[in-house]
Amino acid sequence: MRASLAYGRGSLDVDLPEDARILTGKQARGLAHPARAIADALAAPLAGPPLAERVRPGDTVAIVHTDITRATPNALILPILLSALEAAGVRPRDITLINALGTHRRQTDAELRTLLGDAVVAGYRCIQHDAWDDANLVDFGTTGRGNPVRINRAYAKSDVRILTGFIEPHFFAGFSGGPKGVLPSIAAFESVLSNHGFDLIAHPGSTWGVTEGNPIWEEMREMALRTAPTFLLNVTMNDARELTGVFAGDLLPAHAAGCRFVAEHALVPVADPFDIVITTNSGYPLDQNLYQTVKGMSAAARVVRKGGAIILAAGCEDGLPNHGQYASLLRQGETPRGVLDMLAQPGFHAHDQWQAQTQAQIQLRADVYVHTDGLSDADVRAALLTPARLPQALPGLIARYGPRVCALPNGPLVIPTLMPA
Repeated sequence: MRASLAYGRGSLDVDLPEDARILTGKQARGLAHPARAIADALAAPLAGPPLAERVRPGDTVAIVHTDITRATPNALILPILLSALEAAGVRPRDITLINALGTHRRQTDAELRTLLGDAVVAGYRCIQHDAWDDANLVDFGTTGRGNPVRINRAYAKSDVRILTGFIEPHFFAGFSGGPKGVLPSIAAFESVLSNHGFDLIAHPGSTWGVTEGNPIWEEMREMALRTAPTFLLNVTMNDARELTGVFAGDLLPAHAAGCRFVAEHALVPVADPFDIVITTNSGYPLDQNLYQTVKGMSAAARVVRKGGAIILAAGCEDGLPNHGQYASLLRQGETPRGVLDMLAQPGFHAHDQWQAQTQAQIQLRADVYVHTDGLSDADVRAALLTPARLPQALPGLIARYGPRVCALPNGPLVIPTLMPA
């Protein structure tokens, strides 16, 4: 049996045992006219009045969009949204587009043009969120958990605040999109750090497909609502990156509808855990560095047996990466247990600790191997993982761990779920 794994900007074909299982979600059909569907959603949203009734000539407008680590089709969505705003009387000079970097690195000019298109970059004010820039952050008080929150000034001071994005399963926020467009996307570093803190990442409710009862998502929701977003424009896609749905209007009902749609298609029931799970990070752009691929590892960990093996295939063209502290935290901890003990120390706080913590938690359950062309074997080992080449390594791993094998060709785009016996 052959599996075609999403890998970098292409694919990786791997021959599996004939009785292996390939786990893919139910694929929603791509919309026949995606541009029309976006325009229709702006004019007749799922919840609340049309976009045109929410803006007035002379309003300043902030549009939050995802960065280059996400597959959101910004170059399709944003021109339609901008056109609708201008038709409602908003001047281009009053519109600011905010690249929702969270704590990710800035995009280069070339990357920004790839992300948005030359016409958008040339015609509008485009800024990149900086989670460490005190001068461009506005205080929004503290959450019910007592965590301080500051938000991007350009967003906070605009008359109209629009969140855009892509709804997909998320390994600790339940789903992406919706409130996540505010926290962590345009929040201060300390706000992200507290929301992604050790205790919340370790909470059993902070997991795939869960919003209500998920303390991370609930705090995201609290802060997003406090900023009074004007309009949400989220989309869903299938594995072929075709638009399958548009969810627009008031923040919470529009996002909830999108999450239900994604869950219906992404959840894959599994009767028994596997000895070996081969996974990906759904290819580029999500697998551009090892930090991001913890999501694919996490999806696999849901259905691998304790003591089994996860094999991750990821392009990693951006390396570990060299920015942020993910790699240094892993080196500092030296072992998965050492990482968790270090992060659990009272008062310990560090950029990217949430990703190192999740990886370490996975490694206490299963051994993790990595197939990549973007990292050296030494890089992989420095991240406390084991290099392996597919398909060559598979027979030996089957002999070591057992014959029950499954593959997640699109990694975190599915929610494999062990069902009660």
